[in-house]
Amino acid sequence: MKTSLHIGIIGGGPAGYVAALYAAAEGARVTLVEKDGMGGTCLQRGCIPTKRLVTISHLLDNMKESE
Repeated sequence: MKTSLHIGIIGGGPAGYVAALYAAAEGARVTLVEKDGMGGTCLQRGCIPTKRLVTISHLLDNMKESE
């Protein structure tokens, strides 16, 4: 009888969810725990939302300057 390895990962940021995907692909049973939203700070509050706001701001500036 083959026993299945069960791995617990704390944090659903870039490292945590990649580790969970890799472990699951290798046949482990995975529990991923995240207190906020999956994706971590970069996805939820940091890099990606900031880039979206900057892009929209540039678009609005371009619209104001157009005829």
